[in-house]
Amino acid sequence: MDASPGQSANTSAGNGTVDWRSVLARGAYQHLETGELRVLVPAVLAVICVLGFAANATAMGILISNARKSKLSLINALLLNLMLADGLLLAFAVPFKAAAYSRAGWTLGLLVCKTCDWFVHACMAAKSFTVAVLAKACHRYASNPAKQVSIRLKTIAVLLLAVWLLACALPVPHWIFAALQEEGDGLACVQLVPPEARGFASGYAKAYPLLAYCAPLAFALLYFWRAHGRCRRRCSNKAQNLRAQIRSRRLTLTLFGLTMATAALWLPHWVWWVWTQHGLDSGGPLPPAPFALCAQLLMFSISLVNPLIVLALSEEFRESYKGLWRRLTLRKQPPKQQQPKPGPHAPTEKKEESPGNKDSIVLPDVEQFWHERESGSLTLENDPTPWEHQDPKEGKQ
Repeated sequence: MDASPGQSANTSAGNGTVDWRSVLARGAYQHLETGELRVLVPAVLAVICVLGFAANATAMGILISNARKSKLSLINALLLNLMLADGLLLAFAVPFKAAAYSRAGWTLGLLVCKTCDWFVHACMAAKSFTVAVLAKACHRYASNPAKQVSIRLKTIAVLLLAVWLLACALPVPHWIFAALQEEGDGLACVQLVPPEARGFASGYAKAYPLLAYCAPLAFALLYFWRAHGRCRRRCSNKAQNLRAQIRSRRLTLTLFGLTMATAALWLPHWVWWVWTQHGLDSGGPLPPAPFALCAQLLMFSISLVNPLIVLALSEEFRESYKGLWRRLTLRKQPPKQQQPKPGPHAPTEKKEESPGNKDSIVLPDVEQFWHERESGSLTLENDPTPWEHQDPKEGKQ
């Protein structure tokens, strides 16, 4: 019997049919029976949306500003793409999720039902693929940080386009099988799979976590580990450029933090996914609604955490953020005070002794003595050469 939007939500196992509403779009957001949760969950999503969008917009502004000052690098372009995916997710998906959580049934129409979860998974897949490419670029930079690698803007654009095309194509079944179904007194946005596509849907549900989560992040962690190893070996070689070593190590640490945060916060969603798929196939228990709710909230919180990690771990990013904040608040940078060049009797600053400036060091006591001597303010008690001021007749007595 074919599944259709008007089919009952609970089908009988004795009739040889299964409830094929998969985990792709049906989360806990349509089953918040408690009135407090219908207010609390949208409020939490609103906070994530506002703060995350502001943080990602600021990060994108800094990256674009840095790209205008110098040539756009591959790593900065990938970071910009990562922040763009987070911004799109927060701007065009989270508000609809919050609206769906606040109501008992689906009232947003068929178009939003078909595109909302597809768009969420497309953005998340784009972030996962971007992190994988970012790890490869970081490993390449860590291999030789002093070498300037020139990459054309056209090559970067083609790479980012390929990432987004693959990310948008992978969750297409979310859009195909999404449908509105009557449930109780209202409608529900669910995944309805016809009988002829059940084999494909079952295989897709098992392969999708591997393609969108496991493989890209495992690839990224492998290359970050190799990049970290190269940084450690290079730090033991003092002949290398110390500044390039420090920059390479900090970059590896920052990008590794992004990857670990994405993997950790996205993991509960995939646990829920596999658990639900196994329960639907075997007729076993399904995960509780609170677990599904927390999994989705953690998944959306990645978009807020990522720019904060970059801000916390990247010193260059913090300096750029301070400069951007000054420009936005119309604050002028304090002018650099030009110190007067020290004359023959002017006080000089203490400098570190080096082989090149040993002869030019003037001790403060000696400098004060010559100043007092030439100005005539030197007293006899403090005069280290009293014979120069002594009368010749007194010396003969």
